[in-house]
Amino acid sequence: MERLIDLLLDYNVRNIALGSAVLGIISGALGCFAVLRRQALVGESVAHAALPGIVLAFMLLSTRAPLVLMLGAALAGWLAMLSVIAIVRLTRIKDDSAFALLLSVFFGGGLVLLTIVQKSGAASQAGLDTYLFGQAAALISEDVITMSSLGIVILTVLLLFWKEFKLLSFDRAFGGSQGFPMLALDILLTALVVMATVVGLKAVGVVLMSAMLVAPAAAARQWTDRLGLMVVLAGLFGALAGVTGAFISTLERGLSTGPAIVVCISLLAVFSLLFAPNRGLLRERLQAHQNRRRLRADLRTLQEPEV
Repeated sequence: MERLIDLLLDYNVRNIALGSAVLGIISGALGCFAVLRRQALVGESVAHAALPGIVLAFMLLSTRAPLVLMLGAALAGWLAMLSVIAIVRLTRIKDDSAFALLLSVFFGGGLVLLTIVQKSGAASQAGLDTYLFGQAAALISEDVITMSSLGIVILTVLLLFWKEFKLLSFDRAFGGSQGFPMLALDILLTALVVMATVVGLKAVGVVLMSAMLVAPAAAARQWTDRLGLMVVLAGLFGALAGVTGAFISTLERGLSTGPAIVVCISLLAVFSLLFAPNRGLLRERLQAHQNRRRLRADLRTLQEPEV
């Protein structure tokens, strides 16, 4: 108990837990729309596309200030998503192929730029490679404030356009027939996903960020059929996994926070897939077993001779 209290009072642990919780809430809420629209690769593509933006921002401005690097990552991710939209609309290439193509191109370019910067010998470039796998343990108050500010902006826009985003996710054709600017809404929602991805890059990195978008939403989907409740549950699951992973990594020396968070949210997703009352596999198996027993009982009743 004393150990837990000491951790709660520790400055670094508090920053890690708060930053991870903010990341979990934002990524969980926005991930619901990506999962419902069957665009789970959006987070993966944006995260990998952000790497060249981070490196270019450093090369141009020679600073590792979090806000500057986040801006570079956001611009690169935004460019990648606009490219995907253009490719899908102007060619016969499908969404998944376009996402995979842009993911590889941008990430490969980012690795090349990162190698060039590291070989340049600039002292200030130290730490750029941590954006590959994240370094939540290095979060400071400035990072948490920046993440929280961006998170408030993201959630506010999400609430303001709640009905429009719901329509975009469930019946885009009907929305277009009613005069809603569906392409503009698609671009706006994509921009929010880009911002959410950028928020989590320092904590979990470009490689693991997609799990933070998909896993909480996939877990929440098993528990409800209502979008509002799904978004709330996904945010809670993401925050719970973030805080739990942060504390586990603090208690176990040498354990990275980002992978610990991803493992926690993955366990939550697996538990939900198995035991959720609405869609859990165990419930489906149990229901199927009960149906078979009921059917056999009905057949025996029909086959019994009347006295």
